[in-house]
Amino acid sequence: MNNAQDNPFRSEKALKRLRRRRNADMRFQGYGIVALGFALFALVFLISAIAWKASGASTYHVIRVDLELSPQTILPEGDASPEEITRNIEGFYSLVRNDLLTRFPEANETVQSKRAFSSLIDRMAVLPLAREVADEPHLIGQTTSVDVPLSDDVDMFLKGAAPRAIFLRVGEASSPMRNAEEGDFKIEVDRLNKVSAKIAAIGQHGAEPTVLLVADKSVGRIKSMEDGDVILEILTGRQDQFDGASVKAVIIPSPEDQRSVSDQQIAWALALKAEGVIKRVPHFSLLTHTDSTYPELAGALAALVGSLLTMLVTAAVSIPMGIFAAIFLEEFAPKNRLTQIIEVNINNLAAVPSIVFGLLGATLLLGTFGLPRSAPLVGGLVLALLILPVVIIAARAALRAVPPSIRSGALAVGASRMQAVFHHVLPLALPGMLTGAILGMARALGETAPLLLIGMVAFVAEVPSSTTDEATALPVLIYSWASNAERAWEPMTAAVIVILLAILVLMNLAVVLLRRKFERRW
Repeated sequence: MNNAQDNPFRSEKALKRLRRRRNADMRFQGYGIVALGFALFALVFLISAIAWKASGASTYHVIRVDLELSPQTILPEGDASPEEITRNIEGFYSLVRNDLLTRFPEANETVQSKRAFSSLIDRMAVLPLAREVADEPHLIGQTTSVDVPLSDDVDMFLKGAAPRAIFLRVGEASSPMRNAEEGDFKIEVDRLNKVSAKIAAIGQHGAEPTVLLVADKSVGRIKSMEDGDVILEILTGRQDQFDGASVKAVIIPSPEDQRSVSDQQIAWALALKAEGVIKRVPHFSLLTHTDSTYPELAGALAALVGSLLTMLVTAAVSIPMGIFAAIFLEEFAPKNRLTQIIEVNINNLAAVPSIVFGLLGATLLLGTFGLPRSAPLVGGLVLALLILPVVIIAARAALRAVPPSIRSGALAVGASRMQAVFHHVLPLALPGMLTGAILGMARALGETAPLLLIGMVAFVAEVPSSTTDEATALPVLIYSWASNAERAWEPMTAAVIVILLAILVLMNLAVVLLRRKFERRW
């Protein structure tokens, strides 16, 4: 027997090659772990960022007002038809505005102040009240409590989003003393040094912050501070409410001319909140309202229904057509040059950009056949063409996965070719076919470019009731809201993205459940 040292597999050169091979394997595993970790981190970061942004749209602020629905205001011309009541938005808005104006006499002093106060609530915010009264005319002449959404600018401030504000408890205030300048007064505050420190820190960045002092329902703006004394300009409320009251400071870093909400509007909002009139409530209207030009009134119901109707048309066209085309190509079609060309083109169509299908739909379906623009019918047909190659490829793969012995056994006992395919092969391949179909539908649900080209980007204020009504879809709504300049649209857009992702997750969950329940391993 040869010595172990003479064994060629124990040579130093062989051992070095073995070590290099093992090191290469370990590096490859490390690369895989790093890649997987990076992908998971990116996914978690993306979902967390969207969820954090969408949390701002989960609630919104409303004003509770008690209104006397007088017939003189609601029915100025005596016409009590539902159409006229709903059309009289100005009448309902004047009821809400006048009820709030009685709380703030300073808002009636000038035209500018009245206009600024009216901006706390948008006119269209009373549309749900008008529709409710139109549906229930017996409410006319009665007193009712109504929750009216605040404007998006004030709502964003109260949520702490824009403009950002710093709230500090600064202790009790002394008795106010009249200052030389009319409208101002002097008070002493216990912990004014906290405010001074914050102002100094903000001033290092070149900004001059606004500082408001809030005592109960009164709000004043600091004009100067020195040695614990504060010269205060009253914005709303009474001076005597500062006497011995617990005072809260509101520091707003951004200058007033760079904000969409003024100091006076902030003062009114803080006073209403202190009174308990303003409340933060869940934003269920995101799922119950249709689109609007005002963020606080907008909802995704029309887009959600439009997406469902579009997916219905897509499924009704692409799934049966794709499955039967796959069965024919895989089981019955002769293997010749023509079928080879068809198969190659099906594979090529699966890689065609979606915008090309949108151009095809705009030219053929809208231009040639004259189908209605912005309708789920057209959107569904375009998306059906888009995912048809995917459905065919997945269905053919599912048919190939069925063992040939199933076909041979069926033919051996006297079944025809048609019976062998539809009675034996198809039931076994159907779970895989449905899996591919649902994955194709999930892709179609998230497509935007084809729908933009066929006009489904239109503003839709009514819920579509059929596949020929004007409609939009969730991805198009996301694109439309993300294009708006107002800051309030950002959380709304993120919330609709969460809704779309939730639907996609449910569709993928359905795929997993179908696979586990019906899949058979051979």
